[in-house]
Amino acid sequence: MSGIVKMQIWQFALIYLLLLIVLFIMKKCKINQSKLLILASFRMSVQLTLAGLVLTYIFQNPHPLFTIGYLGLMTGFAIVRVLSKNKDINKNFKFIIGLSIAIPGILVIMFFIGIVVGESVFNPQYVIPVGGMIMGNTMTGATLGVKTFRESLYGQRSKINALLNLGAKPDKILLPFVRQSLETALLPTMNSMLGMGIVALPGMMTGQILSGTLPTTAILYQIAIMIAICTVVCLSSFGSLYFGYKTLYNKKYQIEI
Repeated sequence: MSGIVKMQIWQFALIYLLLLIVLFIMKKCKINQSKLLILASFRMSVQLTLAGLVLTYIFQNPHPLFTIGYLGLMTGFAIVRVLSKNKDINKNFKFIIGLSIAIPGILVIMFFIGIVVGESVFNPQYVIPVGGMIMGNTMTGATLGVKTFRESLYGQRSKINALLNLGAKPDKILLPFVRQSLETALLPTMNSMLGMGIVALPGMMTGQILSGTLPTTAILYQIAIMIAICTVVCLSSFGSLYFGYKTLYNKKYQIEI
């Protein structure tokens, strides 16, 4: 199989013409998000360009500290993004969310690279792309799970207070909300797995095929990474919700939402 075709800058620039279609439809439908689309496209382009330059340097000058630093940066950014979407939760809950994202994410990445792939856990060529996919999906799942949990509690505040007044224990009241939120956090990943290979070829597999990797090899990697992603999303969401909800009530069984 031949390697990937290298695009010239002028060829790459043509892709931005497609945004004109999106802008036209948004204007036609009176959707006032044109500035956001332009800003998002600009930021994405700048951030990915900078990431490409940094990764090029790291790949050409591999060092364990570079790999650890980049993985730590990705993990920290994922945690900050989740917390920024849930600013009004207490400090203990935030701390639990941070640990629930970092610990399972890093352990599964190490297992994937070191055991499944059989490469060094400091190899940036494997650790950084795999870490990015895992942490990116974990960030989305944890954000969705915690956000759903909070919104459900606020929406059912009167019902919760009524149950407390009737003598129900906080864990019995809150656990159904936790289970529902965990299911919500897992659904996007599971739906993606259901349609994979039929509805769409996922990013990792597409990239490997474009670079000349045999489809059979790309398939094995893609299956492995999706199972790893599902596991980390589940563990991080579970940890955030099942340990986090306990910070919402005190020894007197008073719930503080």
